[in-house]
Amino acid sequence: MTDNLEELKYPIGRYERPGHYTAELKQEWMNVLEALPKWMDVCIENLDEVQLKTPYRPGGWTVIQVVHHVADSHMNAYVRLKLALTEHDPIIKPYKEALWAQLPDANELPVNISITLLHAMHRRWVHALRCMTPEDWERPYFHPDMERNVPIWEMTAMYAWHSRHHMEHIRQLRERMSW
Repeated sequence: MTDNLEELKYPIGRYERPGHYTAELKQEWMNVLEALPKWMDVCIENLDEVQLKTPYRPGGWTVIQVVHHVADSHMNAYVRLKLALTEHDPIIKPYKEALWAQLPDANELPVNISITLLHAMHRRWVHALRCMTPEDWERPYFHPDMERNVPIWEMTAMYAWHSRHHMEHIRQLRERMSW
């Protein structure tokens, strides 16, 4: 059961921080960020209220919570990008994602609100990334929980993984449940 739970928690594997980046990797990460809102559209298409309130794994978040979490998380990432591009080594504010997922907006509001937000925000986010100079990719923010600087290229890699990670939670749930 432990291996199965690990696979349910991390359907594409745990995040592994890359040691470097290339132009091809940056393009791949931007393509994933650009595609995520459309992937989420497909993942939630035709799900009813009971299905949306189904956890993707035992003890896990519901589909509704996952969708709202992705919007919350990616809003924070977008703000971190803007801070890194406009300030010298800004210190970002971490947040307690598990507590955010328990708030009423993450449990009661329709998922289309966060999907709409993802469409708009990801369009801006990817545009900002595509307009960056090579030097911009090295600009960092300081993450107090990690106790280190995180360059924009690394953040982009992490959120590309995060996009696939949560999309797969929903996609694989649908597959397991034959929805």
